[in-house]
Order: sequence, then C-alpha cells, then structure tokens
Amino acid sequence: MAWGQTGHRVTGAIAEHYLSPNAKAALNDLLPNESLAEASTWADEMRSNPHPFWQKTASPWHYVTIPGNKNYQQAGAPAQGDAYTALEQFRTTLKNPQSTREEKQKALRFIVHIIGDLHQPLHAGDGTDRGGNDVKVRFFWQDSNLHRVWDSQLIAQRELSYSEWSEWLLPKITQAERRDWRDTNPQTWIAESVTIRKTIYPKDANNMNYDYLYQHIPTVKKRLQQAGVRIADYLNEIYQQ
Repeated sequence: MAWGQTGHRVTGAIAEHYLSPNAKAALNDLLPNESLAEASTWADEMRSNPHPFWQKTASPWHYVTIPGNKNYQQAGAPAQGDAYTALEQFRTTLKNPQSTREEKQKALRFIVHIIGDLHQPLHAGDGTDRGGNDVKVRFFWQDSNLHRVWDSQLIAQRELSYSEWSEWLLPKITQAERRDWRDTNPQTWIAESVTIRKTIYPKDANNMNYDYLYQHIPTVKKRLQQAGVRIADYLNEIYQQ
C-alpha cells in the first residue's frame, strides 16, 4: 500500500480542485456520488479480494522497480507488468469508446490510486528490500519498517484527517508550482521518487522520531500536493476535447 488511506484521499481531494469541466462531467457520469478521495483507496481495499485477479494479476500494479542508478526506461517492466504499464493500460481503457462502463470505472479508480502510489518514494524501490518493507526501524519508539513509516506513519503522526490535510495543503500550492508540476509523464514522477528514495534511509534505524519527522515531512507534503495536481492533469488530458 502507498500513503495509506489518509494520504491517498488527500491526493484525490486535491485533484478535484484542478479538474477541467470536461473531466468533471466524465467523472460524475462514471462515478456518480463518489469523490476522487473515495475512489483513491478502492484499489487497496480490493487487495483483500481472494480472486486471482486481485491476488496475482493486479498485485504488481502498485509499484515499479528501479535498481541502482537506472531510470525507468533502462530498468524496464517485468513480464507481469508494474504501475507504469498498468497506468498506460488504464489510460487506453478510458479513451476507448468500446470499453464497458464497468471497465472504465475500474480504470478510473486505478489511475487515481496508481498516480498516488508513484509519488511515494518507496514505491519506486531498488529491488533489494521490497520497497523498504525489509528495513526494520523504531519509529517513535515502536517497531515498524521504513515502508510503513512512509506509507502512513509520517502522515498519522500529525493527527489530521484527510480533509484537514487537504484544506491545509491545497492553498499552499503556488501558481509557479502549479506550472512546474504540470507533467503527465509517469517517468518524470518515477525519477523524482527515485531521487527522494536515496535520501530517506535513516542513519539510526532504532531512533527515528522527531528529527526524522522534521527532516522529511516537508517532502511528504510536497509529494501529496504533486500527486493531487498530476491526477487532475492526467485526467484532464484524457478528457480534453
């Protein structure tokens, strides 16, 4: 999982602010009475479904693997696919007039989720430690692992709801940032996550608390903001006239 439910909902709530009229109309038609914040967690919730599609086929669609100093193009996708290939597949589904309504609903929910995933640095792992899941740490004096810290514990430490996070982060996105972040190429987001990933492994894994929070919460906030902006831009591009 990436960002946990709170983080994903923040990205969805921010995205709704930047949707074009065409995208809003399309989304309201596909998912009536369902916000992007609600849609954003569906792909994780369905991972408990015992059907082979969810346990095998869709399982690799939440992350990419970029070893060492490679970029995504150099690393490539595994045979079973990954978050990048799934995102391209779901983009095609939404743009295909022959796709069924159910297929488009699934594609839309996955797109919102995957874009959030790709902005969590450890969902662009290097292939050596399962995206930080194997890195055992003590976070605020409790046993954890680095992946869990970045998925949810850094966010949870602030004790805010997703709507509070959204209300606080959204107004802080400047016009300059809005322009700078307007990039719908997932390989850009992946490269950013790889760069960040290299800076977040703790020097003292048994003593991660206020210092670590202070150092990295600004990055968490920025990645949530960027993911929200880019979810909107990605959907706006799909639904442009």
